[in-house]
Parts: sequence; C-alpha cells; structure tokens
Amino acid sequence: MTDRDLPPVTVLGLGPMGQALAGALLAAGHPTTVWNRTAARADPLVARGARRAPTVTQAVRASPLVLACVIDYAAVRAIVEPAADALAGRTLVNLTADTPRRARAMAAWARGQGVDYLDGAIMTPAPTIGGPEALVLYSGPEHLWRAHRDSLAHLGGSADWLGADPARAAAYDVALLDIFWTGMSGIAHAFALARAEGITAAELAPYARGVSGLLPDLVDDLAGRIDVGNHTADVSTITSAAATMTHIVEAAEGHGIDTGTLRAANAVVARAVDAGHGDDDFSRLARVYAEAAA
Repeated sequence: MTDRDLPPVTVLGLGPMGQALAGALLAAGHPTTVWNRTAARADPLVARGARRAPTVTQAVRASPLVLACVIDYAAVRAIVEPAADALAGRTLVNLTADTPRRARAMAAWARGQGVDYLDGAIMTPAPTIGGPEALVLYSGPEHLWRAHRDSLAHLGGSADWLGADPARAAAYDVALLDIFWTGMSGIAHAFALARAEGITAAELAPYARGVSGLLPDLVDDLAGRIDVGNHTADVSTITSAAATMTHIVEAAEGHGIDTGTLRAANAVVARAVDAGHGDDDFSRLARVYAEAAA
C-alpha cells in the first residue's frame, strides 16, 4: 500500500493531543480532515495539508475512521450527537479520557446509532505521538480493531488491544493514572517537606530518583501477591509502614504542611492493622481498599 492508498481519517478536537494525532496521520500520508470548535486551531495543520471541515457533519463524512480527542465524554457526546446520522456506518475511535462507566455508556449510544465504536486511552504525552515511545490502548470489538489497526499504528509506538469490553481501555487508564498522579502528589509533598528542613529540591532529587527506582520491582511483586492472595510478609509489614507514615505526617505538620493525602493513605493502613493484618505484606491493602468500597 502506498501513501496515496492510505484511508482518510478525521480528527475531532485540536487541543495539544488532537493536534499531535492529526500531525502523525499527516506525516504518515493519511488524507486528514480536522475540526475544532475554535477553527483557528487548525491553521498549522491546514498549512501541512490537512483539510479543515467547517462542521462536524462535514468532518465525519470525509472519512470512514473518525478520531475524537477532547476534554471528556460529555464533550464528545455534545460534538458527535448532532452528527449521528453522518457517523452511522463509520468507526468512531474515542481517544478521550474518562471513566469506564462512561465508556460503556458511550459505546451503548454508538451501538444505538449504528456507529462502530472503539474506545482508547493515550498513555503518553502529546510530544510522543507519532514516535516509538507512544502508547495507546484500545478496547471494543476485535474486528474493528483489526480493520483499523494499520491506520492507528501510525499514531506511533505501541497500540495494544485489550479486549472486547469497550470500558477496558478506560479502566487501564484510570488505574495507571492513579499510580501517576498519586506518585506526582507524593513527589511534590516530599519536596515541600525537604524545603521546610532547608534541603533544596535539587539536593533531594538524586535520592528521590533512587527511591522511585525501587518501584518497578515492587509493582511486579505486589501484582503477583494480589492475584494469588498471598500477603505473607517477607521483608516489611503493614505495621512498620504505618510507623513510617506517621513519622512523615508528624514532621510535615510540624512545619504546617498539608498532610491530607498521606493521612488518607495512613487511615487505610490503620484499618488493615485494626482488622488484624498488621503483620501482612503491603499487598493486603488492595483488599482493604476494595472492602471499604463494598
């Protein structure tokens, strides 16, 4: 297949990520139609050869494959519902971040309109799109994934299909971003605590990287324990973790630093200890979190 044979693709939404998606498709040689509520955002892409559609309906009609990337699923619905007739018989790939529940609702709406639907989660920042470091996860009917896999591969890096449940990509997304944003909050808090003790961020950073470097092996260990229900502690216990977390809270509050996030985590640890699991491995907390939600 030559570049001239590549199928047309439409991109709805031209924030930084939407622009990156459209740019990668143009670079690969796809005839690319773009639409954005603020039309001027398309100017750099039009200069590169993209076609600017004045309406969503016209944008949708230009391509058999339509990618949507906006702020949330409510915004997707507001954009595509008026163009539902034009979308019928085409494939909508929703690369917008939101919850698994809303992903299932979006898939149900699409099914009711005769729209083929894949849900997706972009797990790397906009500058990676089109390059080898990009990671995009997809879920929904396998035959749709296979039909458009070659086009979606031009977004770069790894493109993984996770299964037929349309909410599976969103579930991975929120779980993985839970790790990321909780971790980022911890890093910001650590720098605040260090600064209060006269330690600059630059001085702490090499040691922060070292501590962070422990996490990959711990992720694998926790995953293995959680899946088989083995919470026997080999190295450290929940009780010892509780003591350390309490010391951090005391040190931070001594400087008037907010400890809401860490106190919330410590409360879960305390529930585990109170339930008689103090001598267990930290992996036990996955069950404690789930039991609290039940």
